[in-house]
Amino acid sequence: MSAQHPPQLIVALDYADAFEALALAHQLHALHPWMKVGLELLMHAGTQIVADLRDLGFPVFLDGKFHDIPNTVAGAVHGAVLSGANMLNVHAAGGVRMMRAAREAADVAAMTNALGRPLVIAVTVLTSLSPEELRDEVGYAHPLDTQVVMLAQRAREAGLDGVVASVREAAAIKTACGQDFKVITPGIRPADGPTDDQRRIATPAAAITAGADFLVVGRPITQAADPLAACAQIMAEIEEAAAG
Repeated sequence: MSAQHPPQLIVALDYADAFEALALAHQLHALHPWMKVGLELLMHAGTQIVADLRDLGFPVFLDGKFHDIPNTVAGAVHGAVLSGANMLNVHAAGGVRMMRAAREAADVAAMTNALGRPLVIAVTVLTSLSPEELRDEVGYAHPLDTQVVMLAQRAREAGLDGVVASVREAAAIKTACGQDFKVITPGIRPADGPTDDQRRIATPAAAITAGADFLVVGRPITQAADPLAACAQIMAEIEEAAAG
C-alpha cells in the first residue's frame, strides 16, 4: 500500500435536503467517517450543513468542484474555508493559475479561521465519463489515463494537496506526483454492489492497493437497509486491506 496514513472513508451525502443528510449522519455517529457535501445538498441546504456536520464531530469534504476564472474561484474558496470544510475541490481543467488562486485563497482564509486550512484538491476527469465520451464528446486528445496524470501534475505544480481520480489512475498519480500527494477515489463499490452511473469503479481493497488516501462511497451506504452496518463493513474492508 502506498498511502502514508491510514486510508479514510468519505460518505457521500447525496440528498436534496439537510434533514435526510443529518438523519444519516446521526445513524453513523458512532463510526465518524468523513462526510461529503456535494452540489445537490449544498444548493438545498446551504453551507450551514457543513457547520452542522462539524458540530456532530464529522470531518467534511465540500465537493463544490469550483471551475471559473481565478478571481471568482478564489472568492468561492474563501467562503468554503470559512464554512468549516476540512477539504474542498476545484476542477483541474481550470488551469494552473486558477488552482494556484484557490490554494492562495485557502491560505489567506485560514489565517482568520480557527479551524485551519482545509485540504485543497482538484478534480481530474469525472468518473462518470468513459474514454470514448472523453475523446468524442469532451474533445480531449490524450488517452484518459494520460489526461488524468497530466492534470494531477498541474495540480501539484499549483500547490494543491491532491486530486480526485478513479482507482485505475491512482498508482500512476502517486508515481508521477509523489506519495504525499493525496488521491481521493470515488466510484467505490463492494464487490457484489451495482455500478449505478459510475463507469470507472473499484472495490475498497483495490483502491487501497492502488494507494488511495480517501475512498468515497455513496449509495452502498446511504441506500442500504442498515446504513450503520453497511458503513461498518466497508470501514472494516478498508482497515483489513490497509493492514495487509
